[in-house]
Amino acid sequence: MASEIDQSDFVDSDFHTDPKSPFAADAAVGSPAENLGRPPTRAELDAKVSQTQQRLAELKQAQDRLERERAALEEARRRQVEFQTGRDEMLQHLTRGLGLLEEAEFAARRDAEQMSKTLGGLRDALGKVQGLREENWTKDNWSVELTAALTTIDNARMEWNAARLKWPLLSEAPPPTANGPAAPVPPLSAGLETLGFGRLCKLGLGLTWPLALAALGALGLLLFLVVRR
Repeated sequence: MASEIDQSDFVDSDFHTDPKSPFAADAAVGSPAENLGRPPTRAELDAKVSQTQQRLAELKQAQDRLERERAALEEARRRQVEFQTGRDEMLQHLTRGLGLLEEAEFAARRDAEQMSKTLGGLRDALGKVQGLREENWTKDNWSVELTAALTTIDNARMEWNAARLKWPLLSEAPPPTANGPAAPVPPLSAGLETLGFGRLCKLGLGLTWPLALAALGALGLLLFLVVRR
């Protein structure tokens, strides 16, 4: 004998206990079978299943929509963090880079000014050395011209040594020529102290004998005038 049908078997308790459930309104209204106090028919159950599936589809769509909103919010938060981090990083790099380049630019300008002065001195010394023409000396002025030429050469050498001290690239060995290796460049410290005693005597005599000769001539002229009186 079949057992009696319990009406509570066809009632979902969640619909009655949860007022926020999307099925609360339907549960409150109830099916025609419940209102009539009889068990639901197959058609009523099929309709109830269809309604439930529709509600599940709606909830699925709502869940997908919320998932997309959450993904969009997370992407916006990631981009915001990337923006703040990138801004701070670039502010630090750009500030440091500007400081370094401004300091380098100031040093380059200073070096350029000093190099311009050095170039001017070297050009002036080169012009003076190139202007020395031994063939233009005469028998009467060759001693004076020789003294002036030696002085010009010494000044040019001082200018060259000063330029080499300021700019190390001038002390680099020149590339070898086609005929063979280039002549070695004398060290910066090469000067009068590297010359021997004999060379120094000759150099001193070469620089002072015209003056000594002029002094002797003046002394002889003075003695001639005294004797004549």
